[in-house]
Amino acid sequence: MTHPLDHPVWNALTGRQAHLAIRQGDAVRLRPDVGVFVAGKDAASTDDLAAICARYPGAGSLEAEGTPLAGWTPPDVTPTIQAVLAQMVCSRLEPGPRIETRPLGKADADDIHELAMMTRPGPFKPRTFEFGGFIGVREDGRLIAMAGTRLRVEGFSEVSAVCTHPDHRGRGLAKALMRQVVGQILEEGDACFLHAFADREATIALYRSLGFEVRQRIVYTVFEG
Repeated sequence: MTHPLDHPVWNALTGRQAHLAIRQGDAVRLRPDVGVFVAGKDAASTDDLAAICARYPGAGSLEAEGTPLAGWTPPDVTPTIQAVLAQMVCSRLEPGPRIETRPLGKADADDIHELAMMTRPGPFKPRTFEFGGFIGVREDGRLIAMAGTRLRVEGFSEVSAVCTHPDHRGRGLAKALMRQVVGQILEEGDACFLHAFADREATIALYRSLGFEVRQRIVYTVFEG
């Protein structure tokens, strides 16, 4: 039996987040207005994967390095991104300063999307906020920083979309927001995980300072239809 984080997209979209998914045979995809992720059940599901990618162009996958679908792309498609990520897990949060935040949701959708498009924290769509768990910091009515959750598998929830407006960087907002999102996940009984580019040592060091440790390497592939 594999670990739930070895196949995070499949396990999330056929489990706790099936309500956000579109399924075709042994392939599953996030709704295009929510995100880009797609996954197959196993190495025998490539025909279904190709079909669902053709129906909904523009997708990406996260598969543990060395597994059969790691780096898979549909026939006749060249990946636009293929990178190795460090998958990191936290089960005990290092304490630190807190800041005043507010929950974000449907009423904040335009501001959430604007900040994400400005800062590019990763693949982000108009309704990515439907993953839930988003919190933010506003100053003078403007959203200047936020963080949220993304994939949820059995026993684990992912922190994601951590970003700060360029005019407000250097104030520790991202780290403080991460600490609050991670703390909430741990209080709910899950461990927390995230993905970071494996060659970004400073970023990985930041996450380690919060209590994360590298679990394994994940192949991140993005392809356009």
